[in-house]
Amino acid sequence: MEMLKDCKYASSAFQPSSSQPAEQNNVKSESKIRVEGLTRTAANGLPILHGVSLRVKAGGVHGLIGPSGSGKSTVLRALNRLWEPPPGTVFIDGVDCTKMDVVSLRRHVGMVFQSACLFDGLVAYNVRYGPSLRGIHLSDERVEELLLKAGISEPDKNFLSKSVNELSGGEAQRVSLARSLANEPEVLLLDEPTSSLDPLSTRIVESTVLELQAEGLTVVLVSHNMDQVNRIANTATILLKGSVLQTGSLEELKATDNAVVQQFITGHMD
Repeated sequence: MEMLKDCKYASSAFQPSSSQPAEQNNVKSESKIRVEGLTRTAANGLPILHGVSLRVKAGGVHGLIGPSGSGKSTVLRALNRLWEPPPGTVFIDGVDCTKMDVVSLRRHVGMVFQSACLFDGLVAYNVRYGPSLRGIHLSDERVEELLLKAGISEPDKNFLSKSVNELSGGEAQRVSLARSLANEPEVLLLDEPTSSLDPLSTRIVESTVLELQAEGLTVVLVSHNMDQVNRIANTATILLKGSVLQTGSLEELKATDNAVVQQFITGHMD
């Protein structure tokens, strides 16, 4: 396996899991991620998402912005089928994600949650977990490299053998990021990954995201922090009550004369 620093996060041309042809006769989409008319209805019949559409370019950082309950995390979790979107609504490299093998999809579209969801045991076990499911054992050196990439300063064998119960919040979140990176994903989904971290830990995670983006990784970030979106995102989608208020580059969003959009962009949300 190639070392992460040499890995190019370019398209591996996701393939459908069946014999069905990919969308548009397997012609690669210009967007890494394309969402078309995504809808979801709650069990009580109330709509959660109203025809959400957006594009995420390969190698970019795309922010999902909006107040609590606007549908940001719901959209994010559709991108690797943590809930099953309707066919023909979510495409990765032009391929309908519902036609992909879900295990392969989640390996290539990794996710880091708001709270680090680590397995009981040691740090090294958590980082090695994904590759081990494919019969790949990561060396200590490889695990250390991934932890360093995720923002752990000078990880050593003592840190690898540390119980996850001994980690600080910032350390746990970075180990969670390293565990995702161990699968060498092409897309990384971040659901408010720094909301419970101190400012220093937040900046370390942001710096890591920017480094990964510079290497070609595509990132989709849910955040309530507009300053954070301004620091690391290239494009963004503003969601309000399950609908897209506006989507585009940060420059386009900042230039709009829509007063509601401006409230979000300036961080003065009611």
